[in-house]
Amino acid sequence: MHAALIWTIALASIALMLVRPRGIPEVVWTSLGAALLVATRLIPVSLAGQAIARGLNVYLFLTGMMLLAEMGKRYGVFDWLASLAVRGAKGSPRRLFILVYALGIVVTAFLSNDATAVVLTPAVFAAVRRARANPLPYLFTCAFIANAAGFLLPISNPANLVVFNRNMPPLAGWLAMFLLPACVSVIVTYILMRRLFRHDLAGECNGHADYEPLSHTGRMVLIGMCAVAVLLLIASGLHWSLGLPTCLAASIVAVFALVHRNESPMPLLRGVSWSVLPFVAALFIIVAATEQAGALTLLRHALTVASTFAPATGALAVGAVTGFGANLVNNLPLGLIAGATLRAAPVHTLMEKAVLIGIDLGPNLSVTGSLATLLWLMALRKEGIEISPWRFLKVGLILMPPTLLLALLAALLTR
Repeated sequence: MHAALIWTIALASIALMLVRPRGIPEVVWTSLGAALLVATRLIPVSLAGQAIARGLNVYLFLTGMMLLAEMGKRYGVFDWLASLAVRGAKGSPRRLFILVYALGIVVTAFLSNDATAVVLTPAVFAAVRRARANPLPYLFTCAFIANAAGFLLPISNPANLVVFNRNMPPLAGWLAMFLLPACVSVIVTYILMRRLFRHDLAGECNGHADYEPLSHTGRMVLIGMCAVAVLLLIASGLHWSLGLPTCLAASIVAVFALVHRNESPMPLLRGVSWSVLPFVAALFIIVAATEQAGALTLLRHALTVASTFAPATGALAVGAVTGFGANLVNNLPLGLIAGATLRAAPVHTLMEKAVLIGIDLGPNLSVTGSLATLLWLMALRKEGIEISPWRFLKVGLILMPPTLLLALLAALLTR
């Protein structure tokens, strides 16, 4: 009965988070679920506190990345980059698609997929609308590249930190494991999207993008973003935890920008989506409760069964299960459980790669798959655009399965 109640509350919280009845934010449902688990003593207060503390590295990383993204938005960096893409397209929707796709890769790789979803998407929308281009291919690009490029670098997706936590491979090890599969993911996603949206990208876009040179503060922020990216690559190469360096470096960039503008920090801080932090903390509590209710045992058994297969077959099976499973429960809670399982039951490196690829790339199937896609939908709603889950699913069914399969096959080549 104890385990059944935990699973009921956990699954109900995640389901309500995904459905968002009456438009109530995701953080409310996860927080209510976590609070109910603690209040009913289904999870001890001490264990809930340990679960929250376990996510410190993730909170610091998210705080730093959200600060950088908000500065990029506030001081015009993303609008400037999007307008550069429109100018570089010279009236060609196909060339504009290539440039927006490349911009999405860079932003995702160095600022995380959440920045692509939350900040780059509105900037791209405003720029392509002024260019009189059909915005849908470019908006979908922001969503799909956010997940497809999410494992280019350790810093490209918070889910990477969730899965590996303190066992994050150093940069050289990461690139050896994931560079080829990530490149395959990015290339295959591009080819399929170009094919899928070929009619929308026909003709010309004869509008214009308002071009204003980047302000001095904007240049400072852009340089700061580049410096933070370099710092994090160095930190990853030295096998440091990424949370604290990200938060400190972003805070230093913010201080320089605010002092230069002689501004109060409050408007900048108000623009940051702080609700993401309690949302993730509540997920840590819910996942800790499900671990106590047998989730680790179930997944450990599944990995043990998969390890009895040939390595390639087992990795493909594990990657497929995590990839499609991420769309049922969202990749963050699944990544938390999968990561804890990998640490509790060491398996072949090939299995670790398959889990991470499934967690990062699987969410390209549906809007429920990842936090980045949910944030992307929220960003579109602010612009007055509604994309139904069914419409996203129709595109995802074409893109995700072949991309996941080819990325997993590429991972087999790097073992």
